[in-house]
Amino acid sequence: MEVTLLGPDDAARVRALRQATADGLTARFGRGPWSKVATEPGVRRTLTQGRVFAGVIGDRLIAALTLSARKPWAIDATFFARSRAPIYLTDMVVHPDHQRAGVGRTMLDAALAAVRVWPGDAIRLDAYDAVAGAGGFYRKCGYAEVGRKTYRGTPLIYFQLLL
Repeated sequence: MEVTLLGPDDAARVRALRQATADGLTARFGRGPWSKVATEPGVRRTLTQGRVFAGVIGDRLIAALTLSARKPWAIDATFFARSRAPIYLTDMVVHPDHQRAGVGRTMLDAALAAVRVWPGDAIRLDAYDAVAGAGGFYRKCGYAEVGRKTYRGTPLIYFQLLL
């Protein structure tokens, strides 16, 4: 797998990957906040406001994540350690056919490398506090849980990695 930076022209491909991932999680765990998928214009906006990295095999996107210095609406910064330059990791997805094969860890390694040269001094993220949430995965990858909060009816776990 190669990790590459995407641009606005990749919006349809990223939206399709997010849809496939949402469908896979819904089939496995039932309906939940993970069942919702952004529109192509919404994905295009993400691609212009942040840096979207994708895991690619051949010409197929199998994973993606977004890094941004802009704080997402669902994150309450009061839970995190002080930071001069936090980078927020959002919208991480791995296609269901490639989950549990090291793809997510490879994507987090790529994110860490990108944040170090950004420069950023922390990576902050949230995960669903639910059966389909990735909290255990982030813990295994060295991220520290710093708090929990319900935002608009969705229980979340906040994680950070200090650099």
